Amino acid sequence: MSIIKYSPASSQTDCRGIPPRSSGSRGHLQPVIAICLLLSSLLNGCTRPDQVEKVKSEGVLHVATRVGPLTYYETDDGPAGFEYELAVRFAEYLGVEPRIRVTQGVPELYDVITQGFTDIAATGLSQQAARSLHPEFRFGPVYKQFQPLVLYRRGTARPKNIADLLGKSVLVPARTAQIDYLMNMQASDYPQLLWEERDTLDPADILSLIDARAHDFAIMNSYEYGIHSAMFPEVNKAFELMDPLDVSWVFPSGEDDSLLQAANSFFGEIEQNGTLALLRDRYFGHIDQLDYVNAAVFQRDAKERLSRFLDFFLAASAKHDLDWRLLAAMGYQESHWRPYARSPTGVRGLMMLTLTTAKEVGIKNRLDPESSVRGAAVYLRGLHQRFNDDIVEPDRTWLALAAYNVGIGHVRDAQEITRQQGDDPNKWINVMKYLPLLQNKEWYEKTRYGKARGWEPVHYVQNIRRFYDVLAWLDDTGRLHDIISPEASETLKAFAATGQVEPDSAAGSTPLQATHGDDISSTAGAAPVRRVLLEQVSGGFILAM
Repeated sequence: MSIIKYSPASSQTDCRGIPPRSSGSRGHLQPVIAICLLLSSLLNGCTRPDQVEKVKSEGVLHVATRVGPLTYYETDDGPAGFEYELAVRFAEYLGVEPRIRVTQGVPELYDVITQGFTDIAATGLSQQAARSLHPEFRFGPVYKQFQPLVLYRRGTARPKNIADLLGKSVLVPARTAQIDYLMNMQASDYPQLLWEERDTLDPADILSLIDARAHDFAIMNSYEYGIHSAMFPEVNKAFELMDPLDVSWVFPSGEDDSLLQAANSFFGEIEQNGTLALLRDRYFGHIDQLDYVNAAVFQRDAKERLSRFLDFFLAASAKHDLDWRLLAAMGYQESHWRPYARSPTGVRGLMMLTLTTAKEVGIKNRLDPESSVRGAAVYLRGLHQRFNDDIVEPDRTWLALAAYNVGIGHVRDAQEITRQQGDDPNKWINVMKYLPLLQNKEWYEKTRYGKARGWEPVHYVQNIRRFYDVLAWLDDTGRLHDIISPEASETLKAFAATGQVEPDSAAGSTPLQATHGDDISSTAGAAPVRRVLLEQVSGGFILAM
């Protein structure tokens, strides 16, 4: 598979990235081309191959997409994105290699489609927007819908309808169906309606402008808002602007619909076998897990508490080949980063280890935060390794997290129920559906490990996924450095550069103070806070969502 980054110069190439030949060479090629065409006509009975045959003959499916959280982005593990994964699977369905052409914006993307430099375009944009600008385009089956929303900042007057947008600063992404809708409203009922179109801002940029009160309102689709809403808890949905919009692949104009029909069959197959539901869950299944209150509290706690324990998460990350942000997300779900936390069931500490688990991983003092994080990392890594190797990521991690919460025996029981019901037990999206059955007598009496509070691991995993998303976004964008303490920021920078935390790191050295809900016993703080010289990071196993 190859990735081509689009640039204006690349518009002078065909869909294979080959520049047109100069006129001086054309005369030498014409006899060869004529002979090839003659042989092709004789062999094929003068019938021209359809588009699917051409794709298979070349062995390459050309796909155009754009950078975005719903389409294509790059992670430490390679390219990712909902549209990207769909396109790769379609190429596999055809038995060819995908060649991804990544554009930097909608105008370039439409230019590539118009000039026929791609077989399909996985845009993540609505059919309505593409059809309005290019009625000659063709469209595959609808596999997703999104709702255009009007957003505002909390603490300002909440608009209730379009009339409330009059005289206000409204930010709208350019070349979208929302623009057409606003133009129709302006022409019919609201001639004073004005807005500002932006073509180069990503969703995070738009939300940051609303958060900073640089604009009164913004219009954004529900998926993009859902993905970023936890990062901007003060920006909220005001009302739904219009009817939901349809999303599908875009095909260049033409009479040959063989590739379009193949795409229809492909989507029918992945809808039936559960692949489409799996991808939807992977990218969108957990985006509603963090409401306004929790999102605001999470960022506050990151500022006040994460700094104290950051180097412990970094150390455990490197030593046990885990993503530090996953461990930190677990710590927040378990105790809100409170080192003396205690539950009624007896689990204690920053990572809420049971007494049995602490003994199993060699931890003597569960209230020592460094020991608690280290023990949790050892235990999680062990659970991860106990699942079958044929369980791919990120499902293997989600199952390991569920086992951390409810016990691996109960997760295996849920996997067995999943298998009995005809679903794939190696997919988290399936297992999470059957875990709650372990609360019902008619089900748990038939299992090996008996009754369990099956809803708890489901909520546990989904919450951690969302906390992880927020931490990863803050880390990747550099905004985490503005939240945590200067000392912790320097520690994180050093870790990113060298994979090490110096023994005299100031991160985590703040004296531990009891907070509401903490339990301070005579053993609290008995073990000295240790500094760990980190091993070189070899990379985690978590896929960025």
